[in-house]
Amino acid sequence: QVQVWELGGGSVQAGESLRLSCAASGSRLHVDNMAYYRQAPGKGRELIASSSESVGTRIVVDDLKGRFIISREQFSNAMYLQMNNLKPEDTAVYYCSVRTFSDTREYWGQGTQVTVSS
Repeated sequence: QVQVWELGGGSVQAGESLRLSCAASGSRLHVDNMAYYRQAPGKGRELIASSSESVGTRIVVDDLKGRFIISREQFSNAMYLQMNNLKPEDTAVYYCSVRTFSDTREYWGQGTQVTVSS
């Protein structure tokens, strides 16, 4: 059984920063892909950043490049999302998802709220 843990989030003013952490745990766990999604009120869930060990990539979507940075040590089961110069439109619930090398399922964290006030 894979568990996904999320830390971080909170309420900040526009222009401030937050750091989200995501970690996966489980027996004999070897994580391939880790990704962050977010879901704003009344909108669908959107992918914002991902990292893949099998492909060797660390990607942030174009609209957020320059403000959001992901980091993950090679072969680590933890990933971090540094969010700088936050804007009110970044307000959303942020979710972490994990895929392992062992199966095709996507495992999700519980989500963490980020609220940015102007």
